[in-house]
Amino acid sequence: MIIGIDHIGLATEDPAGVAAFLTALGMGMDDQGVAAEYGVACEFWSYPAAGGQPAIELVTPVREDSALSDHFSRRSPSLYHVAFEVDDLDGELSRLRGSGLVPVDAAPCAGARPGMRVAFMYVPKPAALLIELVQYGVITADSAADSASGS
Repeated sequence: MIIGIDHIGLATEDPAGVAAFLTALGMGMDDQGVAAEYGVACEFWSYPAAGGQPAIELVTPVREDSALSDHFSRRSPSLYHVAFEVDDLDGELSRLRGSGLVPVDAAPCAGARPGMRVAFMYVPKPAALLIELVQYGVITADSAADSASGS
């Protein structure tokens, strides 16, 4: 089941510039991490009184073949995706495929936060929107290795 909006992703090559704008709006950075599978660094910003949700996620490429390479080849930095928190990622992927959404990822993978598992889907016309499904509390091989190494 979809629990709610987790974050709005903004694609940028200038996270410090966008951070200044978010700070001016009264937001603060809550969390950051790297989604290695996608080749991106992520900063999560929110209003302190809101408990971190929903957040604005700044998504920045960390390598030339990042998931953002295609995005930046077609458009400038902009809205990248809307992320929805779910309680059953695999179940929601199946349900939404049946509703006409197009999977982008072959399988869910580790997100930028520990215990975060994600998968992207594309909402075709008329929305033309990339969405991310996010499930927390999932132990992946990557997050287990990070915990074991003290990262």
